[in-house]
Amino acid sequence: MAITRRDLLLTGTAAAALPALGSVAGVPVAGTAQAQSASELPSNGLPWRHALSLFGKVKYPADFKRFDYVNPDAPKGGVARQIAVGTFDNFNIVVSGVKGQVAGAVAFIYESLLTQSLDEVSTEYGALAEAVSHPDDFSFVTYRLRPQAKWHDGKPVTPEDVIFSLDSFKKHHPMYSAYYSHVVKAEKVGEREVKFVFDAPGNRELPQIVGQLIVLPKHWWEGTDAQGRKRDVSTTTLEVPLGSGPYKIKDFVAGRSIALERVKDYWGRDLPINVGRNNFDELRYEYFRDGTVAIEAFKADQVDWRTENSAKSWATAYDFPAVTEKRVILEEFANRSSGVMQAFVPNLRRAKFSDPRVRRALNYAFDFEEMNKQIFFGQYKRISSYFDGIDELMATGLPQGKELEILETIRAQVPPEVFTTAYTNPVGGNPEAVRDNLREALRLFKEAGYEVRDRKLIDVKTGAQFSLELLNSDPSFERITLFYKPSLERLGIAVSVRTVDPTQYENRTREWDFDIVTNSWGESQSPGNEQREFWSSKSADIAGSRNIAGIKNPAVDKLIERVIYATDRDDLVAATKALDRVLLWNHYVVPQWTYNKVRTARWDRFGRPAELPKYGQSGFPFIWWYDADKAARIAKKS
Repeated sequence: MAITRRDLLLTGTAAAALPALGSVAGVPVAGTAQAQSASELPSNGLPWRHALSLFGKVKYPADFKRFDYVNPDAPKGGVARQIAVGTFDNFNIVVSGVKGQVAGAVAFIYESLLTQSLDEVSTEYGALAEAVSHPDDFSFVTYRLRPQAKWHDGKPVTPEDVIFSLDSFKKHHPMYSAYYSHVVKAEKVGEREVKFVFDAPGNRELPQIVGQLIVLPKHWWEGTDAQGRKRDVSTTTLEVPLGSGPYKIKDFVAGRSIALERVKDYWGRDLPINVGRNNFDELRYEYFRDGTVAIEAFKADQVDWRTENSAKSWATAYDFPAVTEKRVILEEFANRSSGVMQAFVPNLRRAKFSDPRVRRALNYAFDFEEMNKQIFFGQYKRISSYFDGIDELMATGLPQGKELEILETIRAQVPPEVFTTAYTNPVGGNPEAVRDNLREALRLFKEAGYEVRDRKLIDVKTGAQFSLELLNSDPSFERITLFYKPSLERLGIAVSVRTVDPTQYENRTREWDFDIVTNSWGESQSPGNEQREFWSSKSADIAGSRNIAGIKNPAVDKLIERVIYATDRDDLVAATKALDRVLLWNHYVVPQWTYNKVRTARWDRFGRPAELPKYGQSGFPFIWWYDADKAARIAKKS
């Protein structure tokens, strides 16, 4: 369940270890958990639920008043100014995967059928929908919309809007096309009820997956703009779209800034899921293409909050008077919600990367330990799993038990090392280790048909030198690729490092026009249908898909299906470990590094709940608020 409505800007929260995957739970909306009368049942005759969970009973009952992690008395008001990276030229999230660069903040003007709680694992409560119902075999799901749910123009949210949204995302957005591929039909079955029919039973994630659907206003998209031109959901636009959420777009400067204002008469403001949330009158996002400039803007109090992704900057860039005077607060928040694979990603669609020995050799050329010491101030650890950070799901040691049983079914289709050797990355950090690693890299290249001639790594068949381009979109990342470059050149590889603007980078990666890029895949503690989008053969050639590596492997495809159709938590864990192990031993990427905390810097003018949600990281800005007294103290000191 890694793809959520927040993926357009934020990483969605995910999971933790709770009871076994396999019981989708919830308490009927009307009355108690006891049996309901026929008049309270949906047309399918099954009980309504107010929430869904992949891990058993939900925490909050049907009559809950608020989430535990919010302050119900949080004041409303003030502005939260934040940093966004890159640029934007589009407000249409339907085509964000293939056309233009969407302003991520636009996701916050919309609502979905369900919304995720931040103190539970893979559990969601009704947002646009007040109730949900599905059979035990998960062959379909029915949602009932809230009667008070309205668009910002006052018109009600309807089943027709839900159906239009699903059809639009499936048709025009590669990521969601794959994500919703098992939804074969959505139909109106009542005045406020919409039913999603699935292509087969047994996929327990699907009821929640369709609950994550961002719902768009059909009447607006099928209408005309101020100039009388018919709108087109398949194209980019900078016309301010109509939403139904707690915020709407106030103003923007294309590519530079966007401001959202709180909707004072928001229809959902008093729902239990929204008590204590959405406290700022305005959310403003300032766009920067250069991290150094962004830091200077923060230091000059042009923005309030910064999430710092650079270890160097975290160690060196925040030594200024406002920090010493405690007007600026530096704080790290634990990431308990997700895992990650971040890596150098060779483009397997190019023949020179088709041999796994070549890809493994590229890993031997990467001296992470020295890079960590020289560039990262020793802050990072090397990634060793596609689910790094979720210990329960990481393949370690040799396969055993149910994982081994699963792998035995595809033994002939996977590298033999899967069964005989625990996967590890090469370790550098000193001259002797580096020399040994480079020797091993050359040995692998030789096995793959290359040899060194006049200090050049030559393809024996063609006589051409092995060459590659390391492509970046962030100038600050050049120091990383430039550090990697000399090691590759010592092998005789012709290496170029190129940094392009975000638009060109996005166009090139969409068209698979690259040798090696850096990419990351966030993983929840409940992997599922999104794995098809990440690694499946079907997604490899779909422009804009998340399978940026171009993986096409029948064994991987089979393991993905095993993950999706896991029958319980133990089965899911075993299937995920098997998938992880097979991906690792095919050497599809050169793993990079991770840090299990979120580094933040903020001007001290905000308040927050005493206890932050376990899986919400910082929770900023949605459960924080503007503190006028703190802001006044800062103003006096400055």
